[in-house]
Amino acid sequence: MLRHATLALALLATPLAAGPVSFASGWQEQKLSLFSSNDYNFGNTLSMVSDGSVSIAWTRLPQGEWGANAASWAWTVEQSVPPTDLSRKGGDDRNISVYFVFVPEAVAPSLAGAGIRSLLGRDDVRVIQYAWGGNHSRGQVIKSPYGRGGVTIPLRQASTGSHSESVDLAADYARAFGGTKGALIGMAVSGDSDDTDSVIRAAIGNMTLR
Repeated sequence: MLRHATLALALLATPLAAGPVSFASGWQEQKLSLFSSNDYNFGNTLSMVSDGSVSIAWTRLPQGEWGANAASWAWTVEQSVPPTDLSRKGGDDRNISVYFVFVPEAVAPSLAGAGIRSLLGRDDVRVIQYAWGGNHSRGQVIKSPYGRGGVTIPLRQASTGSHSESVDLAADYARAFGGTKGALIGMAVSGDSDDTDSVIRAAIGNMTLR
């Protein structure tokens, strides 16, 4: 509990901006394995402990956010996985990732209530995952080894510390997939430590879409 409080205070020290995404409600964990689960605490920040495990915390976004073109946030890693190859299936542990889930604007209304598992199974869904972890150059576009129209863009190599990030969703979508992005209908946060059987202590806050 003390570690959660320490991480939260570090993130809250960063000034808040307009249009924040709340971590206090609307989030739910989606397990990726029957016997593997992270420990999430939801509130002003989302803090997480991942102990040889992996799972996703997921939220849908209101229609007013579907047209967002950029995002910013602050995140902290207190305990880190070792560097990994994020392009390698089954060997791509990372400290913390933020997922932005896009669908074509024409089908967005019909998918507003869809869960993360059903969305990731669709051919027309595109996912940008910004990661703190791995051993890659910042901003590199890495095709997801799991397919399903996803890419990983590393922002920080595996390490500890506290940082603020700002990303251009529209430009990164064009780099990754070509064309114009669709509607941003959902977001997720994950920690992945199962392949290296290591421990992650991390948190994210001050998430803003614009």
